[in-house]
Amino acid sequence: MTDSITKAEILIEALPYIRTFYGKTFVVKYGGAAQVKDELKESFAKDIVLLAFIGIRVAIVHGGGPKISVTMEKMGKTPTFVQGQRVTDAETMDIVEMVLGGLINKEIVSLINAHGGKAVGLSGKDGGLIRAKRTVLRKPSGAGEEVIDIGLVGEVTSIEPEVIRCLEREGFIPVISPIGTGPKGETLNINADFAAASVASALRAEKLILLTDVPGIIDEEGKTISTLKRERAKKLIHDGTIKGGMLPKVHACMKAIDGGVAKTHIIDGRIPHCLLLEIFTKEGIGTEILG
Repeated sequence: MTDSITKAEILIEALPYIRTFYGKTFVVKYGGAAQVKDELKESFAKDIVLLAFIGIRVAIVHGGGPKISVTMEKMGKTPTFVQGQRVTDAETMDIVEMVLGGLINKEIVSLINAHGGKAVGLSGKDGGLIRAKRTVLRKPSGAGEEVIDIGLVGEVTSIEPEVIRCLEREGFIPVISPIGTGPKGETLNINADFAAASVASALRAEKLILLTDVPGIIDEEGKTISTLKRERAKKLIHDGTIKGGMLPKVHACMKAIDGGVAKTHIIDGRIPHCLLLEIFTKEGIGTEILG
């Protein structure tokens, strides 16, 4: 009986959050260990299905960098990165599209559907969902500045939200691979964090949630920052506290806030049911970034 009462108390604790978020849209960027380990894949799928059943609209944008690199090596190509961006020639783009839009996307869709959800896989090319332009990288040189060509890598210029809205109205869960269409119809590889931020902004989402392989943003003393305002985030970037792989995630969060997203979160995807813990508990997990 005690266990049953405890379960009931947990549900009651979640009630205010369910009431607050009913009918709202969350955008989740899915990647890292949660996308690799079987038990974490299962818990993620169950979390998404539960959110859908209680009236929260969820759109998922997924990555897949490690799987792309492994597949490239199997096909005799060596992955190359410049300033953290994958150099993407036409052959590499074919591999990226095959892995993201085929293998990974369909696995996520199947997992969610296996637990009773109604997931639909999309590429950013479908319905003109993600429009993009080629990314231009620059670095200082003796002549002043050198432009680096990294191939078919893009940055978002616009999102067509009605594609997602149509699916949401019918109770479907969009699962989006971050592949966009360039101005000449070319296929472009897009950073999943920034694609998720752009989708969240276009949908005026209540939350953007990024799953990572770290506890959140770590301060100068090695402790996880639970809540971070924009101005402090800028200072931590300037002094080098926020660096490496966390930089694009924080920039993506700030971009989403500028685009009208109410709250953004960077959470540890290595924790089972991390989404439920972040959304339905007072303490939450990871780092919440506010405007």
